[in-house]
Amino acid sequence: MSNKEYNINQEQLARFAKAMGHPTRIAILQFLAKQTTCYFGDINEELPIAKATVSQHLKELKNSGLIHGEVEPPKVRYCINREMWDMACTMFKDFFANIQHNDSCDCK
Repeated sequence: MSNKEYNINQEQLARFAKAMGHPTRIAILQFLAKQTTCYFGDINEELPIAKATVSQHLKELKNSGLIHGEVEPPKVRYCINREMWDMACTMFKDFFANIQHNDSCDCK
């Protein structure tokens, strides 16, 4: 394989896709997106997810930039990162809009 590089948009879109690539992370994002303010509390109390599992998934979501999480003892504050959320929405929309459909392909 040659030394081809991916562009910045491809790398960012892949980070978002990886972060969203698990049903638990989708549930966490949906829960946080419904909040009118940042959520103070333990997400595992709101969703049927074990505490240890939640922390691993929150870490992935924070690493992607889709959420913020800050410790404010005794609780942690979680919020959707609106700037990155909007970027992800735009990037996925552009990605799917630019897929060419090949009607001559008979693969199903």
